[in-house]
Amino acid sequence: MPTRSDSAIWSGLFTISPDSGQTLQAQIRQAIVAAILDRQISPSMPLPSCRVLAEKLGVARGTVVLAFQQLVDQGFLIARERRGHFVNPEVLTAPSRQGPRGLPTAGGIDWKSRRKMKASEMPPPMKMDNWIKSSFPFVYGQFDPGLFPTAEWRECNRMALAVLEIRDWAADMVDRDDPLLIEQIQARLLPRRGIFANPDEIIVTLGAQNALYMLAELLMSRGTRVAMEEPGYPDARSIFRLAGADTVPVPVDGEGIVASRVPSDCGYVFVTPSHHCPTMVPLSQKRREELLARADRHDQIIIEDGYDSQLIDDAPQQALKSLDRSGRVIHVGSMSKTLAPGLRLGYIVASAELIAELRALRRFMLRHPPANNQRAVALFLSLGHHDALVRKLSTAFAERRQRLVEATSCYMPDWRCTDSAGGTSMWLEGPPGTDSAKLAELAAARSVLIEPGERFFDRADAPKRFMRLGISSIAIQHIEPGIRELAAVVGRRAAA
Repeated sequence: MPTRSDSAIWSGLFTISPDSGQTLQAQIRQAIVAAILDRQISPSMPLPSCRVLAEKLGVARGTVVLAFQQLVDQGFLIARERRGHFVNPEVLTAPSRQGPRGLPTAGGIDWKSRRKMKASEMPPPMKMDNWIKSSFPFVYGQFDPGLFPTAEWRECNRMALAVLEIRDWAADMVDRDDPLLIEQIQARLLPRRGIFANPDEIIVTLGAQNALYMLAELLMSRGTRVAMEEPGYPDARSIFRLAGADTVPVPVDGEGIVASRVPSDCGYVFVTPSHHCPTMVPLSQKRREELLARADRHDQIIIEDGYDSQLIDDAPQQALKSLDRSGRVIHVGSMSKTLAPGLRLGYIVASAELIAELRALRRFMLRHPPANNQRAVALFLSLGHHDALVRKLSTAFAERRQRLVEATSCYMPDWRCTDSAGGTSMWLEGPPGTDSAKLAELAAARSVLIEPGERFFDRADAPKRFMRLGISSIAIQHIEPGIRELAAVVGRRAAA
């Protein structure tokens, strides 16, 4: 065990990073707690003094003092007069996180033969872990730190942590949701798309994907047939297949899904009518009416994903759910594109009978989404912060979209792009022979992140000439330089 004088070892245990999103005090507390639980500090060994540790870490002495004091309050440390701070021996009575040595490993178990679903064999997600450090992040589904309402979000979280608020959300809500959040979804979010629902027709989910998973678990099984847009949302396709369903591709054109091509024997139809994933084309009014009429005629259920629907369009269309008169449309919504994708908060709007079944199912999965987050979001909506944010984002994204269209037209004239108002991405089709996966690899080396389009198609010979460019994370002044860099890659690839 190290002694108090082993300065190199102590410095290694207590490392902090200026790039961390946490405060210096929080980083110090985390490092000490981790060292204690990993049995790296003996109870008989005093920790460095606050002054010494502050000097080694390059922080104010008061920062270390506050960190030590909180760890004393939490029972991790004991302060002994004139001797310093020591690990509380009672903390070490719990089993070590490392566990006893010599335990058998799972290497000899054939987990593949035991599993009942093939989640790992589904198409992988498009991972771009380093997008925030990229110079030109044309990525979809992320947020712009410069546009995030930090002060407003902090205010709502502080309000949610008030004593009376904590009493409202700290208890186990079993299968219920925060009534204030349900009220705000009902009054603030749904009317924007023409949906008017009762509280018992709304359930909160951990994002849109959690909503789709619950619907698939409840409604689908082996032999269920689900009509889907082609190209379409790959994760929805995988979710339905994990439930045993067969997905049936239906072509998409300039008006959205071709309703007349939806097979009559499909029990479900999955669509993204506000902005089609990935082309961003909105479903025309004529197609909407045709799709609803066919659903009535063939006893089909329509699952509507409100993909990119919360932003303000120049000519907004109402949701399919708003036109539904027979209860056949299930509406799935999310706040990922407006507030933050990491918040993982969405909702389902459907008949009260179906929502009651979803609540029963959700209780066995996770009981309910974290109630403190629900209350913070409810306050964010009730104070008008979300409405102000939507206006801000809509204006910013419209400017970015226009700049992106101009830049691609100038530097990549051989590429055809879709320009639909209100979306947060653009779909591009390259000339014959284009391999967007190769382009993405070469572009990433120049700090330009793009998304190849092959994963959106549901066939072995999926075309490789498509790609998607997101605008939610890239500053407007970086769009033209980024497209210039991408165009240079395209030109070099074509020359080769």
